[in-house]
Amino acid sequence: MRFSLVTTFAAALLLAACSTPSEEASTTSGSGSSGTGTTQQPQPAQPTIARPAPGSQEDLTVEVGDRVFFDYDMYNIRADQRGTVEALAAWLDTNPSVTLSIEGHADERGTREYNLALGERRANSVRDYLVALGINPARLSTVSFGEERPAVLGSNDSAWAQNRRGVFVVN
Repeated sequence: MRFSLVTTFAAALLLAACSTPSEEASTTSGSGSSGTGTTQQPQPAQPTIARPAPGSQEDLTVEVGDRVFFDYDMYNIRADQRGTVEALAAWLDTNPSVTLSIEGHADERGTREYNLALGERRANSVRDYLVALGINPARLSTVSFGEERPAVLGSNDSAWAQNRRGVFVVN
């Protein structure tokens, strides 16, 4: 019996300690010298999200993405990648002082010379599409890295698919 009474009392104290003060108590406690009779509740601090500088590489990556992908042994922009290039053109329109390098990449299959030529055709394909969308060609440069800078290491379809790409780099 004694144990039950002590347990019940301890549980009641624990529940009382966990309760929050009522809203009425917090609004009537501060009449202060302002004469209004109400107090301002402090607002919780809003987290500030650092936005990248407009026209920066980080801004490009956040707003558009920094790459498009190509099919095996192809340099035509895939239909599912055209939206990215079109978004890039819009981003370049809103950032008229930005110049861009377009890097062409290939997977490890094929000779070094073949992959450099394929990377160049891929970079030029993206540049030509941007020019067709109204971007001044003087703002665009291309470079091919062929198979020399893989994004993903590996000799399988997944790695090869990620290495067949065009990458946008803000100058």
